[in-house]
Amino acid sequence: MPVLLLGLAMTAAAGAPAEPVGEVDTAFKLIGPDHKIVVEAYDDPKVNGVTCYVSRAKTGGVSGALGLAEDKSEASIACRQVGPVSVTQPLPKREEVYSERLSILFKRLRVVRLVDSKRNTLVYLTYSDLLVDGSPKNSVTAVAIDRATPIPMK
Repeated sequence: MPVLLLGLAMTAAAGAPAEPVGEVDTAFKLIGPDHKIVVEAYDDPKVNGVTCYVSRAKTGGVSGALGLAEDKSEASIACRQVGPVSVTQPLPKREEVYSERLSILFKRLRVVRLVDSKRNTLVYLTYSDLLVDGSPKNSVTAVAIDRATPIPMK
């Protein structure tokens, strides 16, 4: 029961849920779901008009179906302007905008927004980490904001 409560608390801390966009199977599993690559959309909660698309591996089989599998530490990100951009509040130089667990307890996928004020650009980085040791595998993308719309900073 404590593991379930910890898992629920970690999921609640992740913020708004990702929106599934699609998936492709990568390996057939006789029992349980297939291994796959999933693509999910994350709307930046403080920047209207910017959506990040993250692709990542999702482990299938029995352990994947039960939520006990540890997904791989590899992900790719592409963030795009999908409408008029407006910043809802001043942004810090660096802020985690999304986090999701990749294993039952210790591994997380993270999306961090960095502000490049000199170029009026939002830079988004995705990586995974473990409680003790993270992975150097990462992906980065940037969304240039029109100079007529300066990014407010904290």
